[in-house]
Amino acid sequence: MLRAIDRKRKKKYPELKALWLGIFCDILGYFIIIPLIPSFIFLYDTSPLVIGLLIATNALFTFIFAPLWGHASDNLGRKPMLIICQTGTTAAFIILAFSNSLEMLFLSRIVDGIFGGNFTLAKAIISDYVPPKDRGIQMANVGVVMVLAGLIGPGLGGLLSIYGIIGPGLGAAGISLITIMVTITLLEESWPHSKRLDKIKTAKDKIKITKNRTAMYLLTLWGFHTLTFMMYLITMALVMALVLGLTAFEIGVILTIAGVFRAIIRFTVFKPTLRLLGEPRAIKLGLILLVITFFLVGFIRDVISLIIVMLIFSYGASCTRGPLIAKITLSVSPKEMGKINGYTSSLDSLGGIIGPLIVGLIIGVYGAFWLSLLITCLALVAFVMNLKEIQPYSYRIQNKNRALKPIMNKDFDIIE
Repeated sequence: MLRAIDRKRKKKYPELKALWLGIFCDILGYFIIIPLIPSFIFLYDTSPLVIGLLIATNALFTFIFAPLWGHASDNLGRKPMLIICQTGTTAAFIILAFSNSLEMLFLSRIVDGIFGGNFTLAKAIISDYVPPKDRGIQMANVGVVMVLAGLIGPGLGGLLSIYGIIGPGLGAAGISLITIMVTITLLEESWPHSKRLDKIKTAKDKIKITKNRTAMYLLTLWGFHTLTFMMYLITMALVMALVLGLTAFEIGVILTIAGVFRAIIRFTVFKPTLRLLGEPRAIKLGLILLVITFFLVGFIRDVISLIIVMLIFSYGASCTRGPLIAKITLSVSPKEMGKINGYTSSLDSLGGIIGPLIVGLIIGVYGAFWLSLLITCLALVAFVMNLKEIQPYSYRIQNKNRALKPIMNKDFDIIE
């Protein structure tokens, strides 16, 4: 009996299989490029601040366009918008491959940012298919896909870097083409015309997200969290190049080794943690582990300490990112999933705008220790904010209906 139930659980949400494959290819393309980022400083004879500005430029355009893609998908469907975004990502990688100047490099990041709706749409598709009770696990599966892509991408990027920027650039473009083919042939539309029509008919019942205090509170929490998350990613890349003096190939190897350990932790520890603690406590554990991780970044002096910090970060991020996104989606109605996921992606982009600029400025002037201290303080804000108890949208609606019932009954008695 129990085995039958387990088999049934394993078969849940088969509609998402194509999405997981597409996300894997998309993240793999990104991971191929990561080992190259620190080498841009030497390749284009520039500074960490300019590289921070390069990353921030990409994030700025994603910040502007991600909500537009999310809103467009609410009205026109998820699949066509996702295909357009993936095509733009492919074009951006091709431009990157043939970048022989900083101007070309900035152009590639701008194009990538304009079409940066991939994760917004992926989160909306998950929200379409998965009910609230399972949404935390499914959102966390994005982390699983990221771990798997992290096993292959950095090492592959390091190997391709022997051909210069053209190797990783074309490699990432090829992976993106596979993503497009997977989406076109295998992914089903999760927000069909019938649901979109129903949304239009019930538009009067919709509550604006900006007037939803719970949603705005959680989005603010996510903003602090994702800012520190983005700052950490950029900091680690620069620490490997500037503090440890690693080459693009060596960075790729280190990230691959860390990815193997990350996968072991993710597949052996995370789900038992979620079952044992539940999502609310898992989020708290994850946030405090991230605070510890960010503090330890300032004390990295060798490869061993680097990998230890990466492992703590991986576990903390696994307990935080997916479950916290699921928590945010519970603060709005099902008809606003595309929009709320667009806002979270925009906040990721905002973190990607502010974070690299702060990192590039501080690490070049004050060093990694003071930078890690700043990230730690910002992460503490997210941890403290998460301590507040939040009521999901469905509970608030139920409580509102219960409050209205006595009034309705009273009115009915008066009419009689």
